[in-house]
Amino acid sequence: MLRDLHDDFPILSRTVRNGKPLVYLDSAATSQKPSAVLEAESAFYREHNGAVARGAHLLAEEATEAFESARSDVARLVGASPEEIVWTSGATASINLVANGIGDASLGAGGEEAARFRIGPGDRIVVTEAEHHANLIPWQQLAARTGAELAWIPVDDDGRFDLDNLDTIVNGSTTVLAFSHAGNVTGIVADVAPLVARAREVGALTVLDACQSVPHLPVDVAQLGVDFMAFSGHKMLGPTGIGALWGRKELLDALPPSVFGGGAIAIVTMERTTWLEAPMRFEPGTQPVAQAVGMGAAARYLMDLGMDQVARHEARLAQIMREGVAELPGVRLLGPVGDPDRIDVLGLAAVAVDGVHAHDVGQVLDDLGVLARVGHHCAQPLHRRFGLTGSTRASAHVYTREDDARAFVEALATVRSFFGVHA
Repeated sequence: MLRDLHDDFPILSRTVRNGKPLVYLDSAATSQKPSAVLEAESAFYREHNGAVARGAHLLAEEATEAFESARSDVARLVGASPEEIVWTSGATASINLVANGIGDASLGAGGEEAARFRIGPGDRIVVTEAEHHANLIPWQQLAARTGAELAWIPVDDDGRFDLDNLDTIVNGSTTVLAFSHAGNVTGIVADVAPLVARAREVGALTVLDACQSVPHLPVDVAQLGVDFMAFSGHKMLGPTGIGALWGRKELLDALPPSVFGGGAIAIVTMERTTWLEAPMRFEPGTQPVAQAVGMGAAARYLMDLGMDQVARHEARLAQIMREGVAELPGVRLLGPVGDPDRIDVLGLAAVAVDGVHAHDVGQVLDDLGVLARVGHHCAQPLHRRFGLTGSTRASAHVYTREDDARAFVEALATVRSFFGVHA
C-alpha cells in the first residue's frame, strides 16, 4: 500500500467549517497538487520563463527543454512516444481536436492524406450511454455537421456497458467508436478489448476518454490498442489548463488541424499554408509551458509511487466506501459494490439518498468537513438511465486516507435523520 501522502499536499493541512479537518473527496472533478508540482511550476517562472521553440537565447532554450522534457514524462506515464503526445488545454479540447479534425477532413481539408477521416450520410458514430458530456457532445455536433448517424451502446442496471448487441450497434457503417475507460459516476473500469476488436473488424477509429483512468490506474496505449486517447492534467495531480491527446503518429500526421496560428506551420504564403508534422501542427500560438512543466512533474510523481500501488490503494478505498454505503438504509449506490480482489472499480462512490436532493446531501457533508461533488457530473444521460437528475459523489486519490473514506460513510449516515426523512 501507499505511504501516507498528506504531508506532500499543502492544502490538506488546512481546516474548514469551524475548524474541522479537511476531508477532500472531490478528486474526480479536480485533484489536489503535491509540493513537487507546485514547485516545478513556480521554479519555471522564477528561473526559466521564455517562449518555446522560437528563440536562440538561453531562456528560450531552457524553456523549450523543460517543455519537451515534460512531454516525454507524460508520454512515459502512458507508454507512448513523445511525438505522439499533443498538448491541449484539457481532455475536452483533446476530444474536440479529433472531432473537429474529422469534420474538417470531411469537408475536404487535408487533401488525400486526410481522406481516411471523411464521413457523411450513411456513416455511423458510436458512443455509450455512460459518457461524460465532453465525449458525447463533440460527436453529436460532428454527426449534425456531416449528416452521419449517432448511435450508442446502452448500459445495464449497474452502469456497465451492455455489449449484447455490440455487433449490431458497431456495424459496417461505423467510422468512429468513442467511449470512456473509467466511469466518472459509477467508477467502473471498462473492458476495452472487445470494443477495440469490434472497431477493428469494421475499420472504425477508436477514441478513448481516459480522464478517470490515467490518474488512478496503470495505462499503456500499446496494450489498449485504441487510436486516440484524451486525458487531463488537473485530474492527475497537475495544473489546470493543460491536458494531452495521444494518437497514433500516422493518424496525427494525417489529421488536419482546426486551430491555426504561428508555431504550427511549415510554409506560409499569401495564398496557402502547409503544416508541420505532429504534434507541432496542433500547437499554434503561445503554449501553456509552465502548466506542461507541472503536468510533467505530476507524471513523475505518480510514476515514482507506482501506478500498480496507486490502483491497489484506491481499490481499498472503493471497498470501504461502497460496502459502507451499501449498509445505509435509504441510500442507493450507483454502480456495483465492487470486488476487493479485482481492480475494476475506481475509488469513487456516487449515491442517491431517498427523499433528499443531492445538493442538500452535499451541504450536510460540507458542514461536517467532507467535501464531495453534487449534480449530474456532466453525465445527464447516465443519470436519466438510473431514473435520477443528480447524485452525490465522493472520489479519492493517492492522498486519500482510509479514515477519509469512513468519514464519508459516517457523514452520509446522518443525512436522512437531519432532514427528518424516515423509511
